[in-house]
Amino acid sequence: MKTRKQKIRQERPEEMQETRQLKVEKREERKQLEVKKEKLKKVKPKKEKLKKEKVRNMVKVGIIGATGYAGAELVRILLNHKEAQIEWFGSRSYIDENYADIYRNFFELVDADCLGDNMDELASRVDVIFTATPQGFLAGVLNEDILNKVKIIDLSADFRIKDVATYEKWYKIEHKSPQFIKEAVYGLCEINRDKVTTQTRLIANPGCYTTCSILTAYPLVKEGLIDPDTLIIDAKSGTSGAGRGAKTPNLFCEVNESMKAYGVTTHRHTPEIEEQLGYAAGKEITVNFTPHLVPMNRGILATEYATLIKKPDGTYPSYEELKAAYDKYYAKERFVRVLKKGVCPETKWVEGSNYVDVNFVIDERTGRVVMMGALDNLVKGAAGQAVQNMNLLFGFDEAEGLSMVPMFP
Repeated sequence: MKTRKQKIRQERPEEMQETRQLKVEKREERKQLEVKKEKLKKVKPKKEKLKKEKVRNMVKVGIIGATGYAGAELVRILLNHKEAQIEWFGSRSYIDENYADIYRNFFELVDADCLGDNMDELASRVDVIFTATPQGFLAGVLNEDILNKVKIIDLSADFRIKDVATYEKWYKIEHKSPQFIKEAVYGLCEINRDKVTTQTRLIANPGCYTTCSILTAYPLVKEGLIDPDTLIIDAKSGTSGAGRGAKTPNLFCEVNESMKAYGVTTHRHTPEIEEQLGYAAGKEITVNFTPHLVPMNRGILATEYATLIKKPDGTYPSYEELKAAYDKYYAKERFVRVLKKGVCPETKWVEGSNYVDVNFVIDERTGRVVMMGALDNLVKGAAGQAVQNMNLLFGFDEAEGLSMVPMFP
């Protein structure tokens, strides 16, 4: 007697064949699923390991002076840096206060309380320290033990000027650690990039006026196209350049609807400009530098004048020759933009960015050239350039964290 299964096989052979085929396919699917699971088990730990490794390799950053304007700009830039992590928000004035309560633009972006300015403790916790502090602070606390533990990028003038006597004369304070001046690298990246290496311990971040003034004139000084001793620098800055401290001359009623020169013949950035352009000229030089305060938040505009040096045939260099000098030094630079002929730099076109816009006009009537440069004093003039230096120090892409498009309006 035939069983039920045998009857079905006999009566509906095609249906039975389909059933067998489905069972085979399901078994095959189960096998493939098991293989995938095994592969995932092997891959997952690797991914987790890589993730942990990446976190471990993030550069740990400490900022002393994090509640000043330059310090806050460092925070803004570093929050978008793929390789850096801020571990220390240092501020003598706001210890134990939440950083985002001081600068509310960081609400829900930064959740950390301000710490003090203990460099010894900080040096043991981070890889690099930014000191956005008044002149004299870093020189007063720096020692060999700190430098052996951590790299330092100093936004003050303590290590910019190589001659101690010159520093003390212009800044009216005693330099407390002159033994470190020689090794400090002047961090104007476009000119001293090759001097900033992974072995560098101390970088003197250039001043805002100096960065703009030097980069504007550097190609023509370096190529011997102008007489650097005839150089006159007329520069204007927004009020943030004076810092966040409450000062009567910087109050709204004092600054609004007004413009004034200050530090005439005595401004402390003068010897810094002379020293750096002197290296380009191959000799000591003397310049006239006059800064002005204008009623805007950010930005520096430098207008510079110098006598052109005649060629052997008695003629002055042409536009093409001067343009070739600028292109020689800046054509491949990410953050220096040489504008088209006849276009004058404006602060509004560089605001919030790490760019410097430069250009020049030849005055054939007087045999002089008018050079112009514009930058954001808090970015390329301070924090942006400091991060650019950090990128060089650690071998990162030099533009990492700095590809901000200028803000307008």
